[in-house]
Amino acid sequence: MDYFHLELTPAQLGPISNLGLAYVGDGVYELMVRSYLCLQGKATNKGLHKAAVRYVSAPAQAAAVKVLLPLLSEAEHDVFRRGRNASPHTIPQHASREEYAAATALEALFGWLYLNGKTARLNELFGVIMEETQWP
Repeated sequence: MDYFHLELTPAQLGPISNLGLAYVGDGVYELMVRSYLCLQGKATNKGLHKAAVRYVSAPAQAAAVKVLLPLLSEAEHDVFRRGRNASPHTIPQHASREEYAAATALEALFGWLYLNGKTARLNELFGVIMEETQWP
């Protein structure tokens, strides 16, 4: 199996939980942010990490959601709602419950798109996030 180019069927994707989608999406989003930062010329590891935190924190992801929601298809909205309604066991101290729910929903959407092999759509949405989000 090629884990970099997945295209799961609905039968394969269906059993994956909302939090499972978010878990995969967290990694996908983080990798995209890290790639973006390297391409922007952030040279040091300390600088890369500090810059990445600006984009991957729950409050930052919640801000990105506001930009994306009007652009989502019906199927993407369904996945987003599933992710938002997931029940995590803990919420980080630096985020409100609403911010964490929005961040989890964004990660679930990115996980779902990745597992569906929709990399063009991932790149499109990520580009919008990076260009149009007012970062906290």
